[in-house]
Order: sequence, then C-alpha cells, then structure tokens
Amino acid sequence: MALRHAVLAALLDEELSGYQLAKVFDLGVANFWHAQPQQLYAELTRLEQDGLVTGREVVQDTRPNKRLFRVTDAGLAELERFTATAAKPSFIRDDLVVKVQAADHVDTETLIAQLAERSAFAQAKIDLFGGLLHTMRGDHTEEEFLRHGERIGPYLTCLRGLAFEQGNRDWCERTATVLRERQGAHVRH
Repeated sequence: MALRHAVLAALLDEELSGYQLAKVFDLGVANFWHAQPQQLYAELTRLEQDGLVTGREVVQDTRPNKRLFRVTDAGLAELERFTATAAKPSFIRDDLVVKVQAADHVDTETLIAQLAERSAFAQAKIDLFGGLLHTMRGDHTEEEFLRHGERIGPYLTCLRGLAFEQGNRDWCERTATVLRERQGAHVRH
C-alpha cells in the first residue's frame, strides 16, 4: 500500500482541506498507516497532479483561503484497482519485542517499565477506539450498525485497531507478569 491509497480512502466521505485531512488521518487512518502532516500535503499535491483528487479554493473572510480536496472518478478507479490486488500479509516489526527476546540476558526491570508504558499507551488507544466506535454507531448496538449502518468501512477498520491494541496491552501485561514472577523466583533461590 502506498500513502496515496490511504489518503484517497480518507477523502471518500467528504471534501477536506489539508489541515482537516491531517486531523482525520490522525484520528483514524494513522492507526494503520502513519504519515506526518507535511507528507499528507505533498501527497495531496501529487494526487491532484495525477488527477486522482481535485481541489477547489474556498475564500474565507477572517482567515486565509483554503483548498478543499475530493476524490475524482479516476481516484475512485485507482482505489478499485488497489482493492482488487492481493493484500500482503502484515508482520510485527517492533523494537520492544526484540528487547523481550533478549530478556534472559538484560535488566528485566527496564523491560518491565517499558512494557508498562506500552500497555498504558495501548489502553489509551483502546479508550480512543471505544469512543470513536460509539460515535460512529450512535444509539445503535454494534450488530444493528454492522447490519444497517450507512458506512461500515471506517467502523470495521476501527474494530481492527481496537483488537490490535487489546492484543498489545494483553501481551505487555502478561509478559511483565512473567518477568516479575521470574525475578521473584530467582531472588528466592
């Protein structure tokens, strides 16, 4: 996947300025594809040059003018082409996992502290996802929303983010518990 596909997907529902795109990206898309705001602005320029998005100038009285972007038919066709290609499997590339691999030979107190920090980060993301999911489905139960909701793509990706962070939190907590128990066992021997 390229950044262009993530930007096109983020622009499917409405016209957005570069600033609004960065905010939307940060709340949703960044959970599975990270990009800095300057990368988003550069990508919008490339997408417009390639005819995949179109921009229009909006004159504002009290603020500088802004450009709003929307996906063109060619952009939608590019997303169709992208979704038709086989998805590559994802893999874990995480420095904390490498550090835990070395747990038998390094200071486990440091690892336990880093695991607690990562667990807290994951819990904050879990809380964020929970709020986003509730906002998207409104007064509907999850099953009602999944059956009858207007757009479920963002909801389903948010569910994936939630499951990912729950897995991260649970692994961090279990790993820290194991390391603490092993420390205690070594102290007693």
